[in-house]
Amino acid sequence: MISIDSAQKLGMALRSARKKIGLTQAQLALAAGVGLRFVVDLEGGKSTVRLAQFLRVFCLKVICVA
Repeated sequence: MISIDSAQKLGMALRSARKKIGLTQAQLALAAGVGLRFVVDLEGGKSTVRLAQFLRVFCLKVICVA
């Protein structure tokens, strides 16, 4: 299990999960119903992303961590 204690580690975990399932950032954004810029910022470790949008991306059935 990965210890996520920063926005940077969260972004790295998301990028790894996305690549593991073979999605581009654009495909992930479309599937999650968020903008591409949001996915780019999230993977880049931007710490000001909205929690609700984050959960929509991370809780897609294909990469849900819960």
